[in-house]
Amino acid sequence: MKLYYSPGACSLSPHIVLNEGGFRFDKERVDLASKKTETGADYAAINPDGYVPALLLDDGQVLTEGPAIIQYLADRVPEKKLAPPLGTLERYRLMQWLNFISTELHKGFSPLFNPQAPEEWKAVAAAQLGRRLGTVSRQLEGKDWLLGEGFTVADAYLFTVLGWGRHVGIELEQWPVLQAYQGRVS
Repeated sequence: MKLYYSPGACSLSPHIVLNEGGFRFDKERVDLASKKTETGADYAAINPDGYVPALLLDDGQVLTEGPAIIQYLADRVPEKKLAPPLGTLERYRLMQWLNFISTELHKGFSPLFNPQAPEEWKAVAAAQLGRRLGTVSRQLEGKDWLLGEGFTVADAYLFTVLGWGRHVGIELEQWPVLQAYQGRVS
């Protein structure tokens, strides 16, 4: 397999899961501005949407969207327990958190990285993001991991997204539980 990634982007979570799962894989850096890979390939030919991650599978198919990729990888190595078994309520809790991280946190950071976003919009986005981080902090209260026992793919994704705070002025010191969690995962 080959992971197409960009440093600091959400492609970090599949990278973590590939390592945690013990997969053999290659990786290729993508310049998101030029849409070229480090080998000079046209990234739009790999992922027409132009963003990372993309995972080139051994059979030549390409899988995109981080939450889909990490669940696919977890299901390939069930013995690693990176995701609860399919069909269980715990698996749906995993999906619940992956969706929350994707829609409420990941996309919540987007305006803060946008240099064209008005400061008023950024302030509203940061306040909303703060409320969502409070939700995650409450979920983690008294737990080591997002789903309770054991590191899962949701932890890889949450870790990735929480790391963006330091780049946009959202410090985890406001949420000691999240700060401790980030240290534990790293």
